[in-house]
Amino acid sequence: MLQRILAIVQKEFSQTLRDRSTLAIMLTMPLIQLILFGYAININVRNIPTVVADQSRDDESRNFINAMVNSQYFRVVESVASQADVVQAIDAGRASAGIVIPPDYAAQIQRRNAQVLFLVDGSDLFTSQSAYSAANVIGEAYATQLILDEVDRAGQLASSQNLATLTTDLHILYNPDMKDLWFVIPGMAAMLLQTQTIVLTAAAVVREREVGTIEQILVTPIRPMEFMLGKIVPYLAIAMVNMLTVIGLGVFLFRVPFQGSFLLFIGLAFVYVFSGLGLGLLISTVSDNQRQAQQLIMLFTMVALVLGGFIFPRYTMPAVIRLVGNLFPLTYFVPISRGIITKGIGLPTLGTEVLSLLAYLVVVMFLAARTFRERLE
Repeated sequence: MLQRILAIVQKEFSQTLRDRSTLAIMLTMPLIQLILFGYAININVRNIPTVVADQSRDDESRNFINAMVNSQYFRVVESVASQADVVQAIDAGRASAGIVIPPDYAAQIQRRNAQVLFLVDGSDLFTSQSAYSAANVIGEAYATQLILDEVDRAGQLASSQNLATLTTDLHILYNPDMKDLWFVIPGMAAMLLQTQTIVLTAAAVVREREVGTIEQILVTPIRPMEFMLGKIVPYLAIAMVNMLTVIGLGVFLFRVPFQGSFLLFIGLAFVYVFSGLGLGLLISTVSDNQRQAQQLIMLFTMVALVLGGFIFPRYTMPAVIRLVGNLFPLTYFVPISRGIITKGIGLPTLGTEVLSLLAYLVVVMFLAARTFRERLE
């Protein structure tokens, strides 16, 4: 029995060593994942992109903003005029938090009843939790420092009624109760769709090549792009049905509110699913066999899950890692899904993500068709 087992082991080793491209993928995949994930995964969220509406514009307001920035939890990316502009910047994804300082802030400090409005994007789990906690702690520390400064100036302890006070009024936008499923469902819908679309088509072309039917297709007048589209359509229908199922369960079973336009979501989900299927076809055309395709599927789905912004916010990642994340349609659809479902925003606000997704679809289909044609030649 041992001899027979050893014979099979020898056979498998021989086949594996002969397939050098698959062996290279198997050996380098853990290394690639470790490097990418090591730089991308950061549960201690800092430098949260923050938009500021400083309507006071004096030393007191600047001191408060500097206190937030010096904590390294917040990074001012834009200055706007009003609270509405702050909300618009958060809706558009340019910022994840906002600070609104009233026009009479300095006078409020003198009256010892100052109040600052702090807005947090409630569609992102890590950002909302980190920003909420940090704003509370920093606001209390700053208020305490104001009290100590006043005591120093007075040269004696004042009564608690006369001490300067500062209240940070925190609002979690879109998910005020911070319900976990409201965070998870929109991103999970995007993640599940990408995983399924890649798996559905990643073995399509390589399977035709392995069973020998590709030669029969070659004698027909069909063009590479037509062949790609013909491969995609059945899987496109399946993926769209699954997308409707996921969203339906999220809304009706888990009671996640759908705030935006359902028709807009369906249209953009169609483009997204098409892009994922195109990526799967590209994997299939560059793979020599189904085992190699399976290895690439595992690599792509795992990397996209971490770098696409579903779990960890992308602004915490180094620029090079964010560029790698741009190779996956999930990166563009996560803000679309969260924007429409959770925030209720429309096409004008999502313009950048929509154009990026459309460009991605064109590029990935072109590359799949070109690679298929080159492999045939």
